[in-house]
Amino acid sequence: MKKILYLTDLYYQANGRKYYEEDLFITSKLKDHFTVLIGNPTQAISFIDCADSIVFRNTGPVIYYKEYFTAFLKAVNEHHVKTFNSFDGKADIKGKQYLLDLTKAGYPVIPTIDNTDEIHKLGSHDRYILKLRNGADSIGMQVLSNEELFKLGSTDKLIQPFLDFEYEVSFYYLNNKFQYALYAPDKHKRWELKEYQPTSDDLLFAARFIEWNNMQRGISRVDACRIKDGSLLLVELEDLNPFLSLDLLSEQKRNRFINDLIEALERI
Repeated sequence: MKKILYLTDLYYQANGRKYYEEDLFITSKLKDHFTVLIGNPTQAISFIDCADSIVFRNTGPVIYYKEYFTAFLKAVNEHHVKTFNSFDGKADIKGKQYLLDLTKAGYPVIPTIDNTDEIHKLGSHDRYILKLRNGADSIGMQVLSNEELFKLGSTDKLIQPFLDFEYEVSFYYLNNKFQYALYAPDKHKRWELKEYQPTSDDLLFAARFIEWNNMQRGISRVDACRIKDGSLLLVELEDLNPFLSLDLLSEQKRNRFINDLIEALERI
């Protein structure tokens, strides 16, 4: 059987999510098809030569081990090891710059700027969200009033309007193929999710970002919010290590996803 180095941080404490449960479930299904070695992302370099491919899963925000992650990417390239995800995406794997790029390109994304001199481009709002360029999992995020923002002056963070949306919804893709969607009916409880039946327009919306990202292989999650006029805006495009919330799916959808994952890994 092919050997897989499955990277995860089983000890990372995430709000509303249990990384270890999801990854223990996935690896329990993979072990019948592959020889699976489970490793921590901060020890991965030592084991690169032990596997035919590397699966990068619930490893926590790489901002906590940025230097090691950079060294890991270099080692992967030098050893010509195939990874899943493939690390060639243009979205969260490279930070939040893509939110600026998509805004400028006219995509349906929450409007994003990086200079208070451009605040007029966001329209008039009572509150704004500031995000780190290399942030994840809400690390370093601030919510400021209009007055607080202008008192702050210059900032190295991204600036977005604080929108009064209806709910958040996530679309999950494997190798650019739609798998399922989940949403948070209560917008104040991001990780209390339920299955969501997307419309054809919803899928066209999500597919635009999957096509734009053009990642060779892996799992992507398109996070969006439904605003008051009924349209969707992109919140973020997670193309590094999206949490999958598999425990919330019906058995049929969960099994289909796992089977597609196994097939994708066998093709590497």
